[in-house]
Amino acid sequence: MRAVQVVDTTGPTHLEIRDVAEPTPGPDDVLVEVHTVGISFPDLLLSRGEYQLKPEPPFTLGVDFAGVVVSGPEGYEPGTRVAGVGPYGGAAELVASPAIFTFPVPDEVSFDEAAALPMNYLTAQFALDERGGLQAGETVLVHGAAGGVGTATIQVAKGMGARTIAVVSTEEKAAVARTAGADEVVLLDGFKDAVQELTGGAGVDVVVDVVGGDVFTDSLRLLGAQGRLLVVGFAAGQGIPQVKVNRLLLNNTDVRGVGWGAYAMSRPGYMHQQWEKLAPMMASGVVKPPVGATYALEDFGRALVDMDERRTLGKSVVRMR
Repeated sequence: MRAVQVVDTTGPTHLEIRDVAEPTPGPDDVLVEVHTVGISFPDLLLSRGEYQLKPEPPFTLGVDFAGVVVSGPEGYEPGTRVAGVGPYGGAAELVASPAIFTFPVPDEVSFDEAAALPMNYLTAQFALDERGGLQAGETVLVHGAAGGVGTATIQVAKGMGARTIAVVSTEEKAAVARTAGADEVVLLDGFKDAVQELTGGAGVDVVVDVVGGDVFTDSLRLLGAQGRLLVVGFAAGQGIPQVKVNRLLLNNTDVRGVGWGAYAMSRPGYMHQQWEKLAPMMASGVVKPPVGATYALEDFGRALVDMDERRTLGKSVVRMR
């Protein structure tokens, strides 16, 4: 079978499509015929040897994937449409995925959309619910709102009954955030004053920050009483922001880390509990991943380069078949 492999950690332009042995599933694994693979930031880091996990090359990329069950334990009948997530290994024509990381996909969700769901939407759900304690009626400010995690956060926040304010860098990205369901959209340049005006000076309850860098301090200043700033990532690449903790005292605010992967993967059954909370949002249509560009299998590396160079809108998807 074909798989997208890292043969040396010299980056996404040196990936290879190779013939590899088909996987042998264990008793708790679901054998999946993969139709689509989501493009994710960990794939980029893995291709460079910069991720916290450092598998020995050659290894197969692919964090998110969607397809059809070939065989599996009880509850995973052949032909069932599923999505799955793992640290790597999903970008192959067949994947043996642990059942605890494999989820049923509603008929109304396409394979492209399904491959955009697991990592981004489970991260967003974890950030807002588990770490942010988001309540209906609160206001959420979303940075990087046109990207995969950003659009997922907008939709999950809406599904939880929150008001969402999206921050984007261009008008093109503003259109993506609005399509994802954002209540208001502001441009990154001057976002602090714009958000203050939108909230009548009260600030926001939750900030979800996947960007880091220069926006961090202004985001901290936008928190209202008992507000929470959720640190999801540092896409700006400007170094790790520093927190002056006296600022936290002034308005009883928090800065909270969001590390979904290691937390969820070490707690069997946790991801399925998250998926069950997302299921009604899928059924209602509030969760509908905006798929950006689609690529052929041979263009997996180009998809990673496009993401790295911030040309990505929504979630990019590679079609395996």
